[in-house]
Order: sequence, then C-alpha cells, then structure tokens
Amino acid sequence: MEKSNKKFNLVWVMIIYLAGIFMGAIDTGIVTPARTVIQNNLMVDDKTGIWMITIYTLAYAASIPIMGKFADKYGRKYIYLSSILLFGVGSLFCGLAQNFESFTMLIVARAVQAIGGGGILPVATAEFGTSFPQEKRGMALGMVGGVYGIANIFGSSAGSAILDIFGKDNWKFIFFINLPISLFIIIAGLLFLPNNKGKVLKKTDVAGIFILVIMILSLLYGLKNIDFFDFVNTIQSTSVFPFLIIFAVLLPIFILVEKKAEDPVMNLSYFTNSKILVTLILSFVVGIAMMGMIFVPQFAENALKIASGSGGYFVIILGLFAGVGAPFSGKLIDKFGPKLVLGLGFVFSALGAGYLILVASNYPNTLNVVVSLILIGIGMGFTIGTPLNYMMLDNTHKNESNSALATLSLVRSIGTAIAPAIMVAFIAHAGAQTQTNVMNLLPKEINIPEMPYEQELTMAIDKMKSVPGMGDNLKNVNIPDFSSMRKIKIDFSSNGKTKVPAELLAKMKTSDVTTITEMCKIMAEGMFNQMSPKIIEQIQSGVQSQIDNMTKNSMPKANSKMPSGSMKAMQSQMKAEQGQMNSTVEKMTIFKNSVPEAFEKAKSDYIALIDKEKLVIEAEFQKTLNDGFKQVYMTVLIVSVLALLILAFYGKKSTDDEDELDLEPTF
Repeated sequence: MEKSNKKFNLVWVMIIYLAGIFMGAIDTGIVTPARTVIQNNLMVDDKTGIWMITIYTLAYAASIPIMGKFADKYGRKYIYLSSILLFGVGSLFCGLAQNFESFTMLIVARAVQAIGGGGILPVATAEFGTSFPQEKRGMALGMVGGVYGIANIFGSSAGSAILDIFGKDNWKFIFFINLPISLFIIIAGLLFLPNNKGKVLKKTDVAGIFILVIMILSLLYGLKNIDFFDFVNTIQSTSVFPFLIIFAVLLPIFILVEKKAEDPVMNLSYFTNSKILVTLILSFVVGIAMMGMIFVPQFAENALKIASGSGGYFVIILGLFAGVGAPFSGKLIDKFGPKLVLGLGFVFSALGAGYLILVASNYPNTLNVVVSLILIGIGMGFTIGTPLNYMMLDNTHKNESNSALATLSLVRSIGTAIAPAIMVAFIAHAGAQTQTNVMNLLPKEINIPEMPYEQELTMAIDKMKSVPGMGDNLKNVNIPDFSSMRKIKIDFSSNGKTKVPAELLAKMKTSDVTTITEMCKIMAEGMFNQMSPKIIEQIQSGVQSQIDNMTKNSMPKANSKMPSGSMKAMQSQMKAEQGQMNSTVEKMTIFKNSVPEAFEKAKSDYIALIDKEKLVIEAEFQKTLNDGFKQVYMTVLIVSVLALLILAFYGKKSTDDEDELDLEPTF
C-alpha cells in the first residue's frame, strides 16, 4: 500500500512539474508571432516593441540563480508554486495591458512573468533529478528535456494558432491561456507536491544576489546590443560598453562577496571543478547551438519558396524528433552514461548543420530540408538538457541541486543571448545583399514607344524651313530629338545614379522569395510614377513652345504692287504654306497629348520585363539569403565540433565525488 501511494505521488509530481515546464517553455516563443500585432495595437515602434521579448529574457536569466538558491533553502514546493503564481499574475496583467492600452503595463507584467519563469525549469529539473532512483534518473531528465524542447519549439506555432482562433484584435488570449494552467498547478501542487530541501540552512546571501542580478542584466543587455558586423562601432556605443564595464567591475567584487558568504548564491567551486567547468562550458555552447532553431521557419520558407508564416509547419518536424530524442537519450544515459549520449547529440547536430549548409541550401527541396531538420532535431533532443542536467547533478551535492541546475541554466541563457546577436547579423547582412543583388538584375532602361507623327514632324518642319521666306519665320522652331527622349536610363544597382526613396526600399526589405518579384514591380512602378511626370512635363512643354513659335509667326503678306498674276500665285502659295503649318501644328498637338499614354505603355512594358525575369529574380533572392543561413548553421556546426573537443576533457566520476547529502521529503 505504501509503495502504491509513493508511486501515486510520484505520478502527480511528474504531472505538476511537467505542466509548469511546458507552460514556461512555450511562453518563450509564443509572443514572437504576435509581437508586431501587439506593438501596432499599443502604438509603439519596432525599437520599443522588441522590449516585450528583451525584458523577458533579461529578467528570466537574472531570476534563475536566485530562485534556485531559494529552493535549496526553503524547499522546492513553495518556491516552485510561488514561481507559478508570479508567472500566472504576470500573464494576467500582460493580457489586461490590452484592455488598458498600456505598453508600460505589458513590460512590467512581462518582467514579473519572467521572474516566475526563472524558478520553474531549474526547480522542476532538480526534483526530477533527485526524486527518481539513480538507475532511472536519465529517463526522468529525458522527459523534462522532451517536454521543454517540444514546448520551446512549438511556442511560435501556438502563438499563431491562438491569434487565428481568437483574432488578432484579441492578442490578450496569448497570455490568458496560462491562467487555467497556473491555477491547476497551484491547487494540485499544494495537495500533492513534497517539499524537498537541504538539511543545512544558512544566512541568505543578499549582497551576492543583488550584485549577481546587476551583473547578469548588464552583461546580457550589453551583449544583445552588439552588431558583430559592425563590432568596432557598436562596442563603443553607450548601449554596450558602459554595461560591459559594469560587469567587469562587479565581477571581482562578486567573487570577494561570495567567498565570504555563508551560503553563496553561486558556488564558485563549480568553476574550479574540472568536470563541472566542462559541463558549464558545454551548456554555454548548447545555448548557442539551440538558437539555430529559431531560423528554421524562415529557412524553410526561403528554400522551398513558400509564403511567410508557412515555415512554422516545418518546426513540427524539428520538434517531433527533438521530443522523441530527449526521453530516448535519457534511457541511453541510464545504460551508457551522459558523455556518450551528449557526444552523439553533438555529432547529429554537426551532421544536420553540415547537411543544411552543403546540400539543403544548394539543392533546396522538401526532402533535403526535412533530412536536415530531422538530424538537427535528434541532435537537439540529445543535447538540449538531459545529459548536461545529469552531469551537473552527478557532480554536485543533493542539497544544492536547485542552485546547481540554476547555474547551468544561467550559463546556457548567456549562450542563447549572444547567439541571436551573431546569427541575426548574418541574416540581416544577407538580406541587405539580397536587395542589392536583386536590384542589379532589373532592366536598366525604359523604352518609350514611338509617338504619333514623331518621324513625320521632324521631316515636315525641316522641309518648311527650306522654303524661302517660310524658313525665316520658322528659324526659332526646333523640334526636339524625340528618339533620344524615348530611352530613359534607370539603374537601381548600388553603383547606379537612380535614388530609390526610403519608403520603397522599406517595402523591398519586407519581401520574401514568394513576394520579391511583386515587390520589384511595386518599386519600379513607384519609381516610374515619381520620375515620369517631370519628364512628361519637359517633353510636353518643349513641344508646346515650338507650337507657340509656329503660331505666333505670321506668314509674309502679298505685295499689292505686284502684277495680279504674281499676286494670285503668291496668295495661293501662302495659303498652301499656311495649311501645311496648321497641319503641322495639329500633328504636334496630337503628339504632345499622346506623351502620357506612351509613358503608361512604357511602364507596362517595363513591368512585363520584370515578370519575365521572375524565376531569375527568385533564384537570386533565394541563393543570396541562403548564404546567410549557411553562416548561421556554420556557427552551429563549429560550436558542435568544438563541443565534441571540449567533451573529451570530461573525465569519469570517481568514488571521491559520490559524497551526497540526504534529502528530507516532506509531504
């Protein structure tokens, strides 16, 4: 009976902690698809709107070590449930921010939400790692890794789904969805969770906590603002170097405070223990590598020429194999140990990244994209948390398991903070190059079709000028060279003289491989509409001035002293010349009035030329942007290989390392 009750309680422990992990992990990505919707609704720009994600990352990373230490000191049950409560309250006010139309409320609520989130994963992982027997620890941690991986990956898809169900005008439900889950966890947790904690209680390291929070916030904020393609300039900016200096100044102070603290918030001995140090370095590397997954939707969309937003379905492939790989890796750990499994994970990650770089990017099709995602997904499932959590718990005392895993999560968070700054720069650089390369492909010349009487007018006026007397009257009439006017140079390339307005360039930047040709047509039409009125006006005014010159010059009058026969001949000649001139003026007027129509035809012809180059334009866009993705996944490949080399320094656990403190479970 007692064994049955213990098993029943263990099932509830699994349900309650896994539910919290799922809710906390999915929220890291759920806001991403709604970011522009939210910022437009609350009337803030991109630079301000990004803070709804940035503030969560910063507060989450800062709270991890604090919550972990509190869990060691006061017990996991109450710190975990307090974290869930904070997360739920933060979610409530995030949603209410829409009702109050307050971006400030949203930012504050996101920070509260993140502080709660920082206490969910480390505490839950510690409970799984210590509640299950040694021979099943890997499987238990594998379940944690599987749920975390699936939820983290599917966060963006969940956000899109909620927006589709409730509508973009009801983005608050992205946050309200957390309320029933939080309520269930709190009620069930109070009833069924044990309050495991260490035996030894010491004075809380308030000074260490305060300094550590400032250090983390300064470091992550500074790193996030570095543009690695403009490193020298950005490192000197006021949004980077002062914060890195604060971190550098506080680091030795923090070390001194921690050495004197009774119960330090961060155990500095972790950094002197070779196995723990290797584990922490590997966690940092995993943090960098796992950020490659956030570019999967965009890569799939570009590689397969599908519309923006559709790439999220390919994340399901990544998520499925990561979700299956994590618990499977846990079982392998129980048999073969974490080192071998982690090594396999890095091998799969390297293979997936290499396949994407060499095959999927150069020969884009559904099969190649799926193969690369399967390999990366398995690699993620084997590395995202299970082996590293196991290694950390294997080398630390049970009474500090929460803070140990919190330290591991913190180091990984630093990796996840640095990686996007590098990877996004690769994509942004490729995007700028894509725009340049595509614009270089556009036709460089607009041909205006021949207008009515164009050739005839030049010949007629030249003929009239050759007539004695009449030529004198037409000496100021000069028909423009219409043939030279019919070719307009237009060069959108970086070296071209054509200046593209900022609003048209902005539209180009929002395009993807499926819309780039249409965007080129919109840009060309916009440029044409801006340029043509001035040219049309110049041509028409030039023609009109010649018409005025012709009409204001009177024809020579007949001489009354001339013989009547000569007089009649002269009048007849003058009448013929006047008729010829009137006919010419009429034709020039028709010519002038046909200019706008000719330019409209030229615009249609130019856009038709762009349409003919559709496949070429799309191929160039796809290839150039894929170069950016190659650099992103080259980063994943390099850090995976580097991780394999570092892993070689992780030694076997010795018998001297097996001294552990018992836990006091309290139900």
